[in-house]
Amino acid sequence: MLRLLALGVLVLAVALLAFIRLAPSDPARWHQMPETITNRDLEGGVMRRVPGDLAAFDAIARATPRTRVLAGSVEEGMITYVTRSRIMGFPDYTTVRQSGDMLEIHARLRFGRSDLGVNAARVDGWLARLAEAR
Repeated sequence: MLRLLALGVLVLAVALLAFIRLAPSDPARWHQMPETITNRDLEGGVMRRVPGDLAAFDAIARATPRTRVLAGSVEEGMITYVTRSRIMGFPDYTTVRQSGDMLEIHARLRFGRSDLGVNAARVDGWLARLAEAR
């Protein structure tokens, strides 16, 4: 009986991990921005509003391992990226919009409540590279 229970728990864990890694990302849900973007850390993400160029930011984001474009383009003025964690494959979504000479950035997790600062570290790292490139 104990073996059957352990096997059941293992199957559920593998199914959960497969769902996290393989769940589709709906652009209609994730390729959006809040009306107002302010510089602040969130429990499950981060918002930043900084001077910058979307094309330069795009090159930096695309060069990041496990990061791909979900929707949008430089020409559209808004891009959403999906970055997956190395081991578990948890997806984080970062939407960046050009607003005049400012970049508005909203990065957030999909699963869970807290990202333990991962989105803030990633976005701030991208912004540091952007500042170095100027």
